Amino acid sequence: MATKKKRTSNVDNDSWVVIAPDSAIDTHKHDGDPVFVRLRNPSTDAASLYMLGCGDVMLYEVKAFEDDFHSWFVGQAVQRDGRLIFVTPLDPLFLILPYLIKSGKEGKFQRVDQVVKDEEFPACSRLLSCARTLASLHHIAEEKEVESQMYHRYSQEKTMNWLKKKVERTVIALKKKNVSVGEGVKSSTYVRVKSETDNQEEDFIRYSHGLISEYISEDLSKALLTHLGLPELTSPKETEPPSKKRKLSDKPVEAGEDYTKFNSADFARKPPKKMTAAQKSLAKVDKTGMKPMSSFFSPKVKAEKK
Repeated sequence: MATKKKRTSNVDNDSWVVIAPDSAIDTHKHDGDPVFVRLRNPSTDAASLYMLGCGDVMLYEVKAFEDDFHSWFVGQAVQRDGRLIFVTPLDPLFLILPYLIKSGKEGKFQRVDQVVKDEEFPACSRLLSCARTLASLHHIAEEKEVESQMYHRYSQEKTMNWLKKKVERTVIALKKKNVSVGEGVKSSTYVRVKSETDNQEEDFIRYSHGLISEYISEDLSKALLTHLGLPELTSPKETEPPSKKRKLSDKPVEAGEDYTKFNSADFARKPPKKMTAAQKSLAKVDKTGMKPMSSFFSPKVKAEKK
């Protein structure tokens, strides 16, 4: 007699559903498997998850997009952790920058391996092994060579110029991908719904500034805004990325979230709707002596005894 095949019950295992570039898992060119590490987030100063791949040559940020009541079917099993993990390349200078800023307060040149140290996040020293990290330090620091040893000191001017170039490249990428930004954009589709304006270039710059600000401190973000020649906004606008309009928290951004609820236009006072023909006719009726409908459902007030 044929037996009924048992279906595997819900399995709570330690696996994730991850979308990552091929370079993140390429072990042919470099020794060592990719590893997840806890590093200090340059924007929040809290712990965040990152990945080092290709034998510590490449740094990747790890972002989780989560939806309520979501799970994955993996083979014959159910993966309870329904998050979708995105692994994308990240410039290690963003994570090194806070250490340089801190050491720069001493006003002296130091070896970078003495600067990038953190007892709470010891893996930070591995950032110096990433490709072009040492060769790119001149973008954010002054350099001095003494007896074949390189010493560095944080430079605010160089950092501002470096971040400005990051913003400019982001603007180019947004335009190349035909991503529309600004007050005339419908946030759910990023499609411009009104005619072009003279402020569109500023919209792109401000939007790109918001994206770059995800990787730098708030003070540095304000300084960059000034360096770009843009006034600081008193309230979020459509020119800022959705993630910058909401209060930052440790909870990942939800994938299915309706970004239109963050539009400032949604909070504006809406004009009254047009009355129907029946409503217009009722408005002309003499209501003298009529009780409102709500009075039939309200509790009766007891008369006070004299």
